[in-house]
Amino acid sequence: MNHTPLQTTIAGSLPKPAWLAEPLKLWSPWKLEGDALIEGKRDAVRLAVRDQEQAGIDIISDGEQTRQHFVTTFIEHLDGVDFQRRETMRIRDRYDASVPVVAGPVSRTHPVYVEDARFLRAQTTRRIKFTLPGPMTMVDTLYDDYYRSREKLAWQFAEILNSEALELQAAGVDVVQFDEPAFNVFFDEVRDWGVAALERAARGLTCKTAVHICYGYGIKANTEWKKTLGSEWRQYEETFPLLRNSSIDQVSLECHNSRVPIELIGLLDGKDVLVGAIDVTTDEIETTEAVAATLRSAARYVAPERLYPCTNCGMVPLARSVAQGKLKALAAGAALVRAELSRR
Repeated sequence: MNHTPLQTTIAGSLPKPAWLAEPLKLWSPWKLEGDALIEGKRDAVRLAVRDQEQAGIDIISDGEQTRQHFVTTFIEHLDGVDFQRRETMRIRDRYDASVPVVAGPVSRTHPVYVEDARFLRAQTTRRIKFTLPGPMTMVDTLYDDYYRSREKLAWQFAEILNSEALELQAAGVDVVQFDEPAFNVFFDEVRDWGVAALERAARGLTCKTAVHICYGYGIKANTEWKKTLGSEWRQYEETFPLLRNSSIDQVSLECHNSRVPIELIGLLDGKDVLVGAIDVTTDEIETTEAVAATLRSAARYVAPERLYPCTNCGMVPLARSVAQGKLKALAAGAALVRAELSRR
């Protein structure tokens, strides 16, 4: 473990350049094709790395510049899923979407993001993090017409993810993060098989493993759902004790401008905690003091060397200038609290 306290990182995505995809739009289609698209994606990764380094971020992501969607871009490379067939189903138990169909046995015949990870590794000397969708969230983004069992499909995805994650580690990735927003919704499944499937996806990894659980991007379906959650958002109360007893090293959560009681972090005793100190639902750039206040609150419940300042979720729907400002605010707030800790 690196014992320097308050190492900064981001949840995953950053806005794409306007020449690569339409700005301010989630899951925007590519503007380029063929070799130009390949070159454009790599140029975008270079910019994402530069923005993070200039802002002072410690653990670098590729900003998910090479993918349209945090779940389906990975699934597009697997056998067994028919993207020509579409069915409408409820996603995260809050909105309906037209999704691809699982029509046969799912399998991975070749690496998906490994070359992207090697490219990212070559762009920076800092530690790097790479994100993958989690098994339960993959299941919840597809219509299953083959296994007809969310659990069976999740276990198949867990094995696939494990193969990919092991190759990402071999490519030089320091942190493999699995994104599981579904863990904030399907609590019985999380208990019965969700955490176990996540552990299967991470089996054999010696790099850091993380799971990201948030309340979603700043899109209308998510913000409207949040309005129904009451004065306190206690969903983490269901999942944190299970994760505390799991083999996963780090848990990434949403804190700033949310109604999550900060004391729930105490349920993760013994884990690294990636504290979301940047609100991704607003264009307002946090002040250094606002970030620091969130981190100080979290530091009452987690040791500084286990506290990693982070963003609440991905920032892909935001303007690039806004995201750049938020990165700088995150690093500045962490530096302020780090300096305070050093004087104690």
